[in-house]
Amino acid sequence: MNIDNSAPLKARKEIVIGAPLETVWALLTDIERWPQWQPDVSSARLEGELAVGAVFRWKAKGLGIVSTVQALEQGRCIGWTGNSVGMRAVHIWTLEPQGEGVRVATEESLTGWLAQTMKIFDRNFLEKSLEGSLQVLKARAERR
Repeated sequence: MNIDNSAPLKARKEIVIGAPLETVWALLTDIERWPQWQPDVSSARLEGELAVGAVFRWKAKGLGIVSTVQALEQGRCIGWTGNSVGMRAVHIWTLEPQGEGVRVATEESLTGWLAQTMKIFDRNFLEKSLEGSLQVLKARAERR
């Protein structure tokens, strides 16, 4: 799975988290609990079991999103596509053990008229969003 490299908005960020891989993986893949630790996510509902092809519906920053899991490797990678009004996203998270912790990388691409508009107003929107998500994930994982 890859992001859309021709998208108007695309970014990649990574961080090292001082927590076990299992802890980080559990936070990322327990979709229905995202609102408990991600301030931008107000609701999230997984339809069925977490597997490739599974659909989840969620709200982030007030925007309703319908996502489909496209990649899932236990403890290693989760990726999905998501659709909302005026935008399509491709988002991938990868985890790699590093010493006593885990290196987490996240990359995303956004296409559609809303993505084009967002780029005009804030070219660095996606970089800031990914960095914020990594910082929140790190804080939550290291607190456990």
